Parts: sequence; C-alpha cells; structure tokens
Amino acid sequence: MSQREPTQKDAAIAVLVALSVSHMINDIIQALLPAIYPLLKTQYSLSFTRIGIITLVFQVTASLLQPLVGSFTDRRPMPYSLAIGMGLTLGGLVMLATAPGYLTILAAAALIGSGSAIFHPEASRLARLASGGRPGFAQALFQVGGNFGSSLGPLLAALIIVPRGQVHVLWFALIAFVGIIILGWLGRWYKKGLAQLASKKEGLVELARSGYSKRRIKGALAVLAVLIFSKFIYLASLTNYYTFYLIDRFDLSVSQSQIYLFVFLFAVAAGTLLGGPAGDRFGRKVIIWISILGVAPFTLLLPHVNLATTVGLSVIIGVILASAFSAILVYAQELMPGKVGFISGIFFGLAFGVAGIGSAVMGWLADQTSITHVFWLCSFLPLLGLLTVFLPNLRPEEKTTV
Repeated sequence: MSQREPTQKDAAIAVLVALSVSHMINDIIQALLPAIYPLLKTQYSLSFTRIGIITLVFQVTASLLQPLVGSFTDRRPMPYSLAIGMGLTLGGLVMLATAPGYLTILAAAALIGSGSAIFHPEASRLARLASGGRPGFAQALFQVGGNFGSSLGPLLAALIIVPRGQVHVLWFALIAFVGIIILGWLGRWYKKGLAQLASKKEGLVELARSGYSKRRIKGALAVLAVLIFSKFIYLASLTNYYTFYLIDRFDLSVSQSQIYLFVFLFAVAAGTLLGGPAGDRFGRKVIIWISILGVAPFTLLLPHVNLATTVGLSVIIGVILASAFSAILVYAQELMPGKVGFISGIFFGLAFGVAGIGSAVMGWLADQTSITHVFWLCSFLPLLGLLTVFLPNLRPEEKTTV
C-alpha cells in the first residue's frame, strides 16, 4: 500500500498548529513583562506610578495599534509582517535584558507591545484563510496557544529570570527567534494562499455582504463590544485576583491558591478550544448566548459557597466563558466580510485594553472595600449577555473571506 500523499487539508492543519505555537510564543513574552515587575522595581528603584506607566505604554501600543494595523492590511495584506512583528518583539526583549535605565525599559515595552499589535490581526486573517470552512475551529485553535502562553509566561519568568537576574531575559529572545522562523514559513504559505485567491474572480476580498444596513451592523458591533467588556472584566477578576480572593476568604497559602489558579486557567484553555467548533456546528449566536448569559447562574453563586464548590464553579465558569471570544470574533468577521484584519484588530485591542483598565479599577476598588466585595460586584457582569437578543441571525451559508 502506498503512503498517503499530504492533502491541502493536512497543510492547513499544519498552518493552524504553527499559528497556535507562534501565538503561544507571542503571549509567553507578553506575560513576561508584568511578571518581572518586582525585579524591575527593585533593580531601578521604581515607584508604583512608574510601574503603571510601563503598563500604560505596553497596553497603548498593544491595544490601540491593532485596529490601525488590521485596517491597513485589509487593503494591502502583508504575509511577512508576522515575522517582522516578532522581530520587533525580539528587539524589545534584548533592550529589556540590557536596559541601562527607565527610559530604555519604556522603549522595550513599546517594542514588545508593537510586535503584538502587528501579530494578532494578520495572524487572525491567516487562521481564517486556513480554516477550510471552519473559522470557529481555526480561531479556537489559534486562541488556545495564546491562552497557554499567557499562563506559561509568569511560570517561566519565576523559574528563569527572577532567581538569576534581568539579563536572563535574553533566553526568551531565543524563543522569539524561533517564532520568527515559524512565522517566516507561515508567511510563505500565506503568500501562496493570497496568490491563489487573487486568481479567482472575486480577488483578494470576496464581495460578500452580510445583507444588513450600516446602522444595524454598527448596533451589532456595539453589542459585541459590551459582551467583550463583560467577558474580559470578569475573566480579569479571576485571572488577576483569584489567588487573593482564595487567601482572603478561605485562608489558603500562596502556593495552594496558585494551584487553584492553574486549574482555572486550564479550564479557560479547554473552553477556548471547545467554543470554536461548537460555533461552527450550532451557530455563533447560540454559543454567545450560552457563554455569556449562560454562565451568570454560576458567577452569581460563586461568592456564596465553600472552597470545594468555589473551585468546581471556577472550572465551569472558565470553560463556558472562554468559549465566547472565538464565537464573538468570527461572528463580527462574518458581519463585516472583507474586513477581517480591522475587526480582529478592534476586538483583540478591545480585549487587551478592557482587561488592563478593568484590572486597575478592580485593584483600586479592592483597596477601598475588599476583594470579596469586588468578586460579588463582578458576578453580575454576565447578565449583560441579555443584550445578545439584539444581534441579528447571520446566514449559515456566509462565506469565508480574508
């Protein structure tokens, strides 16, 4: 029996896996910067205000640049921009490892944020191009790499950088270099894919339309933005303050609380991977209903139960809520065909910005009241999922566009 020849589907799966790995590398590095804040604070005698400015520079470049990058590449796709973005990240890491002072750290944060801003919109477009008619699955596989990287970054920083010193950030520059190699290969595949699309009558962008008025589309995008707000604010409460909540409420040790945080983050990764294929099969709007509003009974119950039930509920919440982003992003892409880069930039940027601002506000509120009170307030956020009723039902036969 002859060996089976690789098919186009096999090649697309390889592309999606490579994208997921590169997303993991990108988000490991993104999570690295805040993980070494204590080291930087001691090394450079920084105030909390200066630490906050580092975060601001990073978040502004990572969030606000993404829609601009996405809008530009919608008009002029740039297959090798992915590798260029990772190159900026590599430069930022080298600067961070060898920074002589505070201004260099700010410049490093800006480069790392810019690399992320270039990576996400174009990588999301490539995931859609390689989706084979399953954009939800493709987006979910792409996202799960990022989730894994975000959880792995602080752990690697604690093992490699914190005990040995700032210069050991250079080890992560090697990881970024591997990312450049992967993204260079993806750029070649992407270029060939664009050339194949260009040979078709519809050109690089299909002239499909969602069939809704501009007013209806704007209204739907506004609803999706509110849903992103509710999802990422609530996720930020658990991601950033879950350990403090467990320590305060149940008198756990730091190490015990970190184990439960890892359990929650694993549930988030699982939910991300499940949500995309479910959206392909049952429809994005159904998954949005379930993942936002459907999680409300569990979030409302969470602040009032014992430790074992809290951990169990956190797993359920993580799985259900994490399935939302892929569904929301693909729904928005189908709502505005031909603007995949712009939509991806808007929603990735919004997710980053909301999480950063929300985390700061929750920290301030916890100082004024208590972390338990913050968790009680956040438990009501998923009720905003009721706004899903205002989303139009997109046609199931909507075409895949890039």
